[in-house]
Amino acid sequence: MFYRIVNVLLAIAIGCGGVIGLFYLANYAINALPKPWNKRILPWVYVSPALLFLSAYLVLPTLETIYLSFFDGRSKNFVGLENYVFAFTDHTMLVAFRNNLLWLVLVAGISVSLGLIIAVLVDKVRYEAIAKSIIFLPMAISFVGASVIWKFVYAYRPAGTEQIGLLNAIVTSLGFAPVGWLVERSVNNFALIAIMIWLYTGFCMVILSAAVKGIPDDVIEAARIDGANSWQIFWRITIPMIRSTLLVVSTTMVILVLKVFDIVFVMTGGNQGTEVIASLMIKEMFNYRNFGRGSTIAVILLLLIVPVMITNVRRFKAQEKLR
Repeated sequence: MFYRIVNVLLAIAIGCGGVIGLFYLANYAINALPKPWNKRILPWVYVSPALLFLSAYLVLPTLETIYLSFFDGRSKNFVGLENYVFAFTDHTMLVAFRNNLLWLVLVAGISVSLGLIIAVLVDKVRYEAIAKSIIFLPMAISFVGASVIWKFVYAYRPAGTEQIGLLNAIVTSLGFAPVGWLVERSVNNFALIAIMIWLYTGFCMVILSAAVKGIPDDVIEAARIDGANSWQIFWRITIPMIRSTLLVVSTTMVILVLKVFDIVFVMTGGNQGTEVIASLMIKEMFNYRNFGRGSTIAVILLLLIVPVMITNVRRFKAQEKLR
């Protein structure tokens, strides 16, 4: 045990010493260069470690995934676009696309809308901090933890037996039959979507609340003097003045929804018509060992997310120019 501790301490000391040594060595080498060149090279020296890690753990795996998407399940035979044809014609894939679209519309739409409404309603009211803390609290729970909690909420037992699930206990106390929230195809997707709305409404509220508080009081007072009511102020002043923040929050939610996996995996495993793109990708890659199809689904997911990220980057650049 003692030798392990010593080895750990030595590794930390050597690692930290190596980083510090490289820092001073790089500075010394750059200062030795002619003046026009040292200023040009200096930024790249400090950025290079980050670029190296990004290339090793992000760029290269992405390129390899794109390459594997054109091969069969064992990555031996070139099949061209066969995997992509499968992705857009297979029934299970089409169900996953449909479910992701449903998640996209409901989670992004409801979370952002509720977050905005709460941010406006609790602005400058008594106990604002406490109210916001309670609503934001689910963000402290991981997707897996939240799924386990809600699995108990959605727990189902046959009619006539004691219900241990909170939701079915309420339903049966009102005189209705218990519902299999996770197995009934008419409601199971909505039950899963409700979990993510519960998790991320607080996130949207906090960001939008900061934007609402950034609206000058003079503008609101001038509108009230002109006879505008609260509804008119909300639509004609609040929304236009926080539009950029609304778009950023909305696009962030879109990216999160497109990548959703944990909730579906823990709650239903993608069964009973709850499959989404990410869960199907994991199944193809690791359960069925079909690396070609798994890589293809990963590429499709990447292509869906990239335009949203580009839109965000362009918006940030436009805002920087205005400043």
